[in-house]
Amino acid sequence: MSKHKKPQGGHPGHGPGGGMMVMGQKPKNFKGTLGRLLTYLKPRRNQLIAVFIAAILSTVFTIVGPKIMGDAITLLFEGAYAKFQGVSGAAIDFPEIGRILLFLAGLYVFSSLFTYVQQYIMSSVAQKTVYDLREDVNEKLERLPLKYFDGRTNGEILSRVTNDIDTIGSTLQQSLTQFITSIVTIVGIIIMMLTISPLLTLITVITLPISLFVIGPILKRSQKHFSDQQRTLGELNGHIEEMYTGHQVVKAFGYEKKAGAKFDAVNEELYEAGSKAQFVSGIIMPLMFFIGNLSYVVISVVGGILVTQRAITIGDIQAFITYSKQFTQPLTQTANIANIVQATVAAAERVFELLDEEEEVKEVTTATLTNAKGEVDFEHVDFGYGDDLLITDMNLHVSPGQTVAIVGPTGAGKTTMINLLMRFYEVNNGKIKIDGIDTREISRSELRKSFGMVLQDTWLFNGTIKENLAYGKEGATDEEIFEAARIAHADHFIRTLPDGYDTVLNEEASNISQGQKQLLTIARAVLANPPMMILDEATSSVDTRTEIFIQQAMNRLLEGRTSFVIAHRLSTIRDADLILVMNQGKVIEQGSHEELLEKKGFYADLYNSQFSEQQVAG
Repeated sequence: MSKHKKPQGGHPGHGPGGGMMVMGQKPKNFKGTLGRLLTYLKPRRNQLIAVFIAAILSTVFTIVGPKIMGDAITLLFEGAYAKFQGVSGAAIDFPEIGRILLFLAGLYVFSSLFTYVQQYIMSSVAQKTVYDLREDVNEKLERLPLKYFDGRTNGEILSRVTNDIDTIGSTLQQSLTQFITSIVTIVGIIIMMLTISPLLTLITVITLPISLFVIGPILKRSQKHFSDQQRTLGELNGHIEEMYTGHQVVKAFGYEKKAGAKFDAVNEELYEAGSKAQFVSGIIMPLMFFIGNLSYVVISVVGGILVTQRAITIGDIQAFITYSKQFTQPLTQTANIANIVQATVAAAERVFELLDEEEEVKEVTTATLTNAKGEVDFEHVDFGYGDDLLITDMNLHVSPGQTVAIVGPTGAGKTTMINLLMRFYEVNNGKIKIDGIDTREISRSELRKSFGMVLQDTWLFNGTIKENLAYGKEGATDEEIFEAARIAHADHFIRTLPDGYDTVLNEEASNISQGQKQLLTIARAVLANPPMMILDEATSSVDTRTEIFIQQAMNRLLEGRTSFVIAHRLSTIRDADLILVMNQGKVIEQGSHEELLEKKGFYADLYNSQFSEQQVAG
C-alpha cells in the first residue's frame, strides 16, 4: 500500500542534507566493461552484419569517387594541354567528361541510399539494445533489497537508470555507425591510394602509428576524468532531487544557504571533472590535424615531383591528395569516437555496478499462503542492519484476529519489526512464521499481499483519486471504491472537490491536505481487504474530530483481522489485545493496557508521562 518507512537505527553514508557521500572510485576495468556491453549486441549480430555491408557499399561508392573525378580532370588537362601545344585536331572530350560526371553522380546517389539503410538499421539495433538494458536494470531494481535504496539517494539511482543508459544509447546509435564507416573508409582509401602510388601511400600510412603513439596516453588520462564526471553528475542529480522534493523542509529549517553551498561544491566538482575530461580529450583533435597537415605537405611536394617525371598523371595526384585529406578525417573521427567511448564505458560501469549489486536472498518457495488466518510467531529472532544487532532473541506469539500495539521510544525497533514481518529485510537468526509457515518458504509477493499497510508517510501517485484508491484492489468497481471511501470517512471531502473522484493529484499530491492524503491511504487499505493489517500512527495527521471517525472506521476494519499498530500516542491503543513495549530492540514488557499499568514498569512511566503532558497542555 503506502510507502514503507526507512528503518530506524540509520545507515552510514548520509550527510545532514540527505545527500549521499560518494566514496572513492575503484579502478575502472575498461576492457571488461566494454566486452560486457558488447554482449548486449550479440542477439542482433545479423542486423549488425547488414549495417556493416551497407557501410561497406556506401563507403566504397564514396571512395571510388575521387579516382573517377581524377580521370575526368586528366581528360580535361590533357585536352587543354594539347590545344595549348598547338596539336592538330586537339580538343577537350566534353562528352566523355559528361559521362564520367553522370556516372559519378549515380555513385553518390547509391552511397547516400546505403548510408540511409545503415542508419535506419543501426537506429533499431541501438534502441532495442537500450531497451534490453533498461529491462535488466528494472528487473534488478525489483530484486534489490530495501537496504540498497536506504543507502542511496533517489537521484543517484535515477541517474544510473536515465542519464547513464541514455549515454549508452546515444553512443550506439551515432558513434558505432561512424566507427564502422571510419574503419571501412580507412581500409578502402589505403587500397585506392596503393593503386595510384605505393610511395605516396607509405608516406600517408606512416602518420597512423605516429597518431596512435601521440593520442594513446591522452586517452588513458581522459578515462579517469570521464569517470569522475559521471560520478559527480549522479551526486548532483541526487542532491537536486532531494532538495526539490523536500523544499518545504529546506525552507522550514532555513537550510537554503547550506543546500546552495553543497550544490555549489558538487557543481564545482562536476565542472572540474568535466573541464579536465574535455580539455584532455580536446587535445586529440588539434594533434590529429597537425599530423595530418604535415603528411599533406609532404605528399604535395613528392606528388609534384612525380607529376613532373610523368610517373603519375595530374588527375591521379589530385585524387591522391583528396584521399590523403579523407584519410585523416576517419582517423580524426575514430579518435573523437574514442573520447565518446570513454564516457560511455564510464556510464556503462555505473550501470553494471547496479546490475552486480547483491540481491535479496533468493526465494526457495515451498509453501503457499492462501486465506491466511493471521497467526504470527517470532521465534528467537536476531537482526541488525550492520554488525551490531538491533533485535536479539525476540519471541512473540500473536493469535488470529488479535490487535497488537507496538510502543516504545524512537529507535526501539518498532518499524524494524514491521520490516522483518514484511520481509523487507531478512532475519539474521531465528524464524518468523505465519499460520505455522516460515515466511522464507513463502514468496515475498504472496506474503505482502496478505498485509495491508497504512503508514504515517503517505504515498500517492500522479493520477485521479479513483485511480489511487483502486491501487488497493485490482479490478475494483466504482461502488467498491465509493464504499471504501465512505468507511474511511473520505467520501464527503472527495465529493466536495471540483472533479470529485476524478480530481487529478499532482506528483507530490500537494493539492490536497496532509490529513486528506491520509484518509485516502486508509480508504485504499479498506478496499484491499487483506487478512492482516499494519498501521503506523495512521491518524496522526488529521484533526481530533476526523480522528474519532477514522478510529471507528479502523475498529470496523480490524475486526477479525490480525493487526499490528505502531503507536506514538498511547491513548489510541488502550483497547489493543496485546501491547508490546520495546526498548533497544527487545520486547521488555507485554500484556494488556490494564496489566501493564498494574506492573508500574516502563509502559506505565511512558503512559503517565504522556498523560501528564496532555494535562499541562490542557
